[in-house]
Amino acid sequence: MTDDPRLTNLDGFRVEIDPARERADVILNRPPMNVISMPQRDEIRKVFEALDEDPRVRVIVLRAEGEHFSSGGYIKGFLDASPEHVSKLAWNIAAPARCAKPVIAANRGYTFGVGFEISLACDFRIVSETCRYALPEQKLGQIPGSGGSARLQKIVGITRTKDIVMRSKRIPGRQALDWGIATECVADADLEKAVDALVDELRAFSPIAQRTAKKLLNDTEDSTLAIAIELEGHCYSRLRQSDDFREGVEAFHEKRQPKFIGS
Repeated sequence: MTDDPRLTNLDGFRVEIDPARERADVILNRPPMNVISMPQRDEIRKVFEALDEDPRVRVIVLRAEGEHFSSGGYIKGFLDASPEHVSKLAWNIAAPARCAKPVIAANRGYTFGVGFEISLACDFRIVSETCRYALPEQKLGQIPGSGGSARLQKIVGITRTKDIVMRSKRIPGRQALDWGIATECVADADLEKAVDALVDELRAFSPIAQRTAKKLLNDTEDSTLAIAIELEGHCYSRLRQSDDFREGVEAFHEKRQPKFIGS
């Protein structure tokens, strides 16, 4: 996996893998605002697909260099791209959600447009108090095009989503936490430490149980309660046969930490 071409020569970002910590970092690095280009969007999709297949990686962190996560997309690129190409942008930016492994977004400073949208596609959003979330497309005579308004409405409801989208409103980190957009809000100096702690916490759980929980929750987001309960039951039954569940039960009774192997 080290030589996977999907992880090298990337446009405006890089990937770092720490096998000892079972962690991969996808790091936006186009100073000063980490603008996300059109080609970069498809590269991000391929990177998440590669990391999903990499046995060294348990948890993926999406973060950025500098004081801003991303001011958004490369604006002129939208006029240069074909309508067909633009219509597929949400698929690329949804890569963190499709990835079976837990994905953490670490957001500070401007997290606008596609920067916000790809963070919404992650499982956890750890924000610093400097974070400002926004979908400013109305100022360009456009609407969010990479899943932003749709994902946001699922999280905060139609009233708050209209307030954010139709007014291009900026949401500070603390407010994002209060509204349920952010998982945790910390002082800016503590952002990396909070992300590190969450990575280590997630690594302690069973990989197969985590993958199952993520897929179940994603798949049942739009389902009826009855269907969600039915699918939960099937997933529970399948995990009942896993090595990790047996290990978890035995460790519980033996009053020791479980050693999960992901099967």
